[in-house]
Amino acid sequence: MSTVPHPEHGVENLCVAGTELYARALREGYVLAVDAGEAPCLLDFGLLHPAVTDPERLEPVAPAVALHRMLRIAEERIADERRREARLTETFEPLMRIDGGLTGAEDSSSISVLSGLDLISRVIGQAVAAGSELLAVQPNTSDRHAPQPPPVHVEAFDRDQALLDRGGRIRTLYQHTLRHAPSIVARYERLSGDVEARSLDEVTERLIIVDRTVAFIPANKDRTLALEIRHPALVAFFVTAFDRLWRLATPMYPEAVQQPTRNGITPRQRAIAALLVEGHTDAVIADRLGMNIRTARVHIAKLAATLGSESRAQLGYLIGQSGILGQEDTGE
Repeated sequence: MSTVPHPEHGVENLCVAGTELYARALREGYVLAVDAGEAPCLLDFGLLHPAVTDPERLEPVAPAVALHRMLRIAEERIADERRREARLTETFEPLMRIDGGLTGAEDSSSISVLSGLDLISRVIGQAVAAGSELLAVQPNTSDRHAPQPPPVHVEAFDRDQALLDRGGRIRTLYQHTLRHAPSIVARYERLSGDVEARSLDEVTERLIIVDRTVAFIPANKDRTLALEIRHPALVAFFVTAFDRLWRLATPMYPEAVQQPTRNGITPRQRAIAALLVEGHTDAVIADRLGMNIRTARVHIAKLAATLGSESRAQLGYLIGQSGILGQEDTGE
């Protein structure tokens, strides 16, 4: 038996010895207990267990059963962390909002950390309920992350319509990949009031600005943390960025402007071409343009066919020679 200590690892990073022994146990129905000395992790993770009739034989747990059990454990652990986050937030949020005489209190109150989707939604809702202007950037994350559940959309619609009913206005920037999304189209068919939407190939991360005095941005990838920003200089920076993107964007609602195709090259393919020339991978291109990687590769293949390219290197050369990146699109 080897005297080398078994490396510590999680079940999601099963070691080579453990993977091979577990696979053998599944094929043969069991392995001998002495064989598990090279992979004690299988017993620790509950992937092998002693046979009822012979403790010297170790039988495997079915992979589907093991996966279900591990996922349930992970879900319980995540739920515990969420509850802990909620308790921490409930404890410290009112304290963070107290106007005290402590050194730096004024500066610290201008940027607050919001933890948990419920709290984030509630604080944004409170700001919008008291506001008269909403500026928003909504990138397309549906291909990269799980979409938001329907109740969030319903709540956001009611909140936004209430702002419009008070005589307020809403301006929203999307990516071109969302111009014809059914949920987006349905939203604007129902909203009534001073509301406009435009789109761009690329936008910033999610951004919400209310009355040009408070901004909300994500603070982590899964958006379970957010920053509430009230510092005038930072909010002014976000407003300026939004206004400049708005001027560059293509009208989408209430009157849509069609994006022109030039010389057989669509606007989306031109956006992809620009990123290809910069040397980005398919994955980066897909992420920046808000589409999945398969869709990006389909557009790259069509672009290559249109330009007569037979290789990635030749495609970059042909893009440069074609002049398509120098064409300006009126209305975009």
